[in-house]
Amino acid sequence: MTELICIGVPYWLGSKADYTGSVEVLQASGIADELQAEWIDIAPDFDAVPDPLIAVNRALAEAIQAHADKVPFIFAGDCTSCLGAVRGLAYQDPAIVWFDAHGDFNTPETTLSGFLGGMPLAALVGRGNQHWLEGVGLRPLAEHDVIITDVRDLDPAEAELLHHSDVIVLKNVADLLTIDLPQKPIYIHFDTDITHLDDLPAVSYPAKGGPHVDDILPTLTRLGRSGNIAGALFTLWNNSLPGAEKSMQTTRRYIKALAEALQMR
Repeated sequence: MTELICIGVPYWLGSKADYTGSVEVLQASGIADELQAEWIDIAPDFDAVPDPLIAVNRALAEAIQAHADKVPFIFAGDCTSCLGAVRGLAYQDPAIVWFDAHGDFNTPETTLSGFLGGMPLAALVGRGNQHWLEGVGLRPLAEHDVIITDVRDLDPAEAELLHHSDVIVLKNVADLLTIDLPQKPIYIHFDTDITHLDDLPAVSYPAKGGPHVDDILPTLTRLGRSGNIAGALFTLWNNSLPGAEKSMQTTRRYIKALAEALQMR
């Protein structure tokens, strides 16, 4: 049976300032016990690293590496934690399956808002913000090793950048039920805001439309049963918004579906 380790990353862009507490709420729900897994929290050294975002991601990478005999399930406040997740799994040379309503494919040149949380996937493949990768000791991944599904909220220049890249863009999450999965280890990046707002309403950057929870669950089951899963990161809901309880319950369904598929192998 696949052994899991739960890793909490209770930060928002490397800080506690705008973080809403969803990681601790998920932990208190007993998810680790249900997964028969230990829960650990990262311990960033903010004194040693000037950039707090890099400090958080270094600590995450170290936590993953310290438990290399287990599959990490990472629970984070925002998507920039993918940097530490991929660094921690870098020895496996993973491909990425990225679930997100947003592309996270902006660079400092394409962004309309300047929001750093909209840039980490671009950084991972060598586009913009390479000081992040240098800070955690990571080389860019090949674009053709990245699959992104159901992205539907893009800045205009971000959309052009993504659709002219070699990233595999799936229009419908159900396509994950039929496509050939990567033959190498897979890092699953799951931003819960991919979900239709009827099922998961408490998100900071809502996007209209999207798949319902019952459309998404079979894709996680297929990945868990048929893919070589190196690890998974779940970007959680905004616990300060209406619908937080429902959003937590939907998120727990996703986590348990993937875990049960892995543990049945």
